[in-house]
Amino acid sequence: MKKPHSDFALLILRVVFSGLMLTHGIPKIPRLFATPIEFADPIGLGATTSLILTLIAEVLAPIAVILGIKTKLSSLPIIITMAVAAFVVHLQDPIGNKEKALLYLAAYIAIFLMGPGSYSLDNRLKK
Repeated sequence: MKKPHSDFALLILRVVFSGLMLTHGIPKIPRLFATPIEFADPIGLGATTSLILTLIAEVLAPIAVILGIKTKLSSLPIIITMAVAAFVVHLQDPIGNKEKALLYLAAYIAIFLMGPGSYSLDNRLKK
């Protein structure tokens, strides 16, 4: 049974976390046009591929989540990127260094499990 404000709570969760995620992704866009591309390669895919995947997860996917477009699918690249950040890039770091990645990971897992709610483009387009 849905509680009266759960759809609004999902909207807040989607907009706040995705808006904040954009503040991490947008500043990385110019790196794509730098020569040579310098970016971390935590799982051995190459700096360019890692940057492109990170931009998908930190720019394109959050925009889709904010709008409620394929929200569950759109949250997956963010979940994967935050898991890599927390458990690969910052594995040996103290909890304070991996805290942001863990918070984003938890929020996007919740969004994935709950879906976008009623206030989403997908819901509007269904009608």
